[in-house]
Amino acid sequence: MNRKNEVYKSVLDFKKRHLGTIAWRLKAHSRIVEEHLNNDENVLYAFAGQKGLSSFDIASTYVIVVTEKRILLGQKRLFFGYFYYSITPDLFNDLTIKMGLIWGKVIIDTVKETVTLSYISKDALQEIETVISKYMIQKKRMFETEVTDEENEQLEEEIYDISKHGEK
Repeated sequence: MNRKNEVYKSVLDFKKRHLGTIAWRLKAHSRIVEEHLNNDENVLYAFAGQKGLSSFDIASTYVIVVTEKRILLGQKRLFFGYFYYSITPDLFNDLTIKMGLIWGKVIIDTVKETVTLSYISKDALQEIETVISKYMIQKKRMFETEVTDEENEQLEEEIYDISKHGEK
């Protein structure tokens, strides 16, 4: 697969499965994350949402990518520049899911800040929660005990499968 479009294709797969998610300029936002992917990182899961607390802000789309090492968030600004965040497992505190009538929110609490992602189709919330929770639980276990390579590979395959086919 062309590494250059890996993030974009993964986000498009998510968007096709969850049509109600509001997201704009996915290709431009995906390029920002792709620029910051390390050569030894693979995209396990990707989704899009609006970053911010305001209920009226639907023009702040971010692409969010889970790799086997961290969670990346990227947004290409309209005219020049971009915003980029990296959340490593040691900075992750908690995950909150809020479901409304039409859309939902994913709130990632880190040591430094709280990242709120909104206007996500409510049928996608369970899938996102499953992926991020399983990922973080496994990565946090690595700090306390030894996690085998086989366990890591199994988790990566499971997340990748959810990325392609949705949660079953």
